[in-house]
Amino acid sequence: MKKLILGASILSMSLLVFTGCKDGKRSSLKPGKSSNATGLDYAKKDGEGYKVSDFSGQPQGPNLVFIEGGRFTMGTVEEDVTYTHDNLERTVTVASFYMDETEISNINWLEYLYDIQEDSTREFFESALPDTTVWANPMSFNDQYVDQYLRYPGFRMYPVVGVSWLQASDYCKWRTRVVNNALFEEHSGGSSKGLKLSLGKKKKGAEGAETAPASAGRLQIETGYVLPDYRLPTEAEWEYAAKAMIGTQYVDENQSNQRIYPWDGSSLRKPRGKDKGMMLANFKRGRGDYAGIAGRQNDKNIITAEVYSFPPNDFGLYNMAGNVNEWVYDLYRPNSYQDFNDLNPIRRNDYQDEASLYDTKNFNSLVDNQLRVYKGGSWNDIAYWLSPGTRRYIDQDSSTATIGFRCAMISVGSKGSK
Repeated sequence: MKKLILGASILSMSLLVFTGCKDGKRSSLKPGKSSNATGLDYAKKDGEGYKVSDFSGQPQGPNLVFIEGGRFTMGTVEEDVTYTHDNLERTVTVASFYMDETEISNINWLEYLYDIQEDSTREFFESALPDTTVWANPMSFNDQYVDQYLRYPGFRMYPVVGVSWLQASDYCKWRTRVVNNALFEEHSGGSSKGLKLSLGKKKKGAEGAETAPASAGRLQIETGYVLPDYRLPTEAEWEYAAKAMIGTQYVDENQSNQRIYPWDGSSLRKPRGKDKGMMLANFKRGRGDYAGIAGRQNDKNIITAEVYSFPPNDFGLYNMAGNVNEWVYDLYRPNSYQDFNDLNPIRRNDYQDEASLYDTKNFNSLVDNQLRVYKGGSWNDIAYWLSPGTRRYIDQDSSTATIGFRCAMISVGSKGSK
């Protein structure tokens, strides 16, 4: 009997070692010490064989906020006063992702310019300069913004403007390389000083700038220390994050209300507290009224506001309504609501709605393959455009004093615990 018990104990211990997990169930975070397909042990840190790195979840990049995905009703909630009918309501699901908690600021862009000036071509550096003349207006005295807005220290934390969709996309590529180079230094024990970013000549179209191979100077993707690419959010992601319907939920997937703005209710003012009655976003209240009167400026900002101004929404994102409009990834098509995929929808080409169907040649349409969507409303927009379901478009190489951007990133696999 003792031999039988001893044999069973040995068998039990062997199974425990073999699986590498107490309950025999494996996960991406705890795959075990040996293969459940071959039974072979995974290689130790400095040994030979297939190596399985420790993994506690996707590293969270700087300034990013985790946005848990889910189902939501995408589309216009307010009356379509422009009669475009280009964003009718439909149900879609968006996978979890990360998004910048703030708009990209002037100090972020100046850091970018400094870095690419060191390692990139002069042509590319000049192409990355924001168009500061977007502030110029022959009928307004905005000269101080033309000269000061980007570089004066007092504007450091204001959102960068005068940046086109193409420039914003190039910034995302640069940021991906810089953050992953920092991870390379942190986890490899090496140095990334010799790893050139080398942003070169511009390509035509939406591809942005030439870069070194994506794998150059960073850890292998299997290590788990390589972040996915920073990019512009899709229109569906942006709208989902702006509405932040997570703040309206109660038992069993029920939501108490739809949202017109990134907060509850139809009012644009704070409903309670010491700042009761103050605006919840920076926008144009009416003709000639950008902030209110001296001594009681309601939103306190005649043009843009600092990126941490106003309360964040229920996802922790600042200024998802007002301040500046924001570029999203999507190509503009008026019929996107008809031709959509209901899982992670995106319009990145003219598939099923070709540009050739629109009569741009005879100036009967503005729709082509260079138009990009922007959303959110700005300091120079009326309240209607603050609703996340509204959408407008402009050419991808255009820029204005009312459009900025923030970056997004997919959430890969198990988030883990931080």
